[in-house]
Amino acid sequence: MERLLDIIRSRHSCRSYLDKPVEEEKLAYLEECMRLAPSAVNRQPWKFRVVRSQKCRAKLQACYARPWFEEAPLYILCSVLHDQEWVREDGKPHGNIDVAIAVEHLCLAATEQGLASCWVCNFDARRCHELFGMPETEEPVVIVPIGYASFSGAAPRPRKAREEIFCEE
Repeated sequence: MERLLDIIRSRHSCRSYLDKPVEEEKLAYLEECMRLAPSAVNRQPWKFRVVRSQKCRAKLQACYARPWFEEAPLYILCSVLHDQEWVREDGKPHGNIDVAIAVEHLCLAATEQGLASCWVCNFDARRCHELFGMPETEEPVVIVPIGYASFSGAAPRPRKAREEIFCEE
């Protein structure tokens, strides 16, 4: 079994995919990893749409028109359900945070399974909402393309030094 740190180090944002479908058992594994993600007060205020049909893929591609994006064999469209999210005393909703936790579970699980992924947040969320006929209380947050990378890896991105980001109180 790989150590989690090794999986984290090998995860990268993939923008080049092979024309190869994702196996059903791998998809089921990813779904289970997302399902088990923690959320504030265990509200689980999310909806995940597995998008594989050409018709629905075209809808997402209309919301984020990039050639590399079209290569992925499947997408997971991740939404927050605002009517189910926990809200802190000061009024801060935590649904987006909860969805982000589940999405990172997805990306790490994909890496562990030999798959690649990428967070796509810069898409036309309003158009996506309309094209998928989402209820008013649902908001698309991120699209995650999933598939096999067409190359063996990416160069590591620079990270801040520990002393720049950690402090002890």
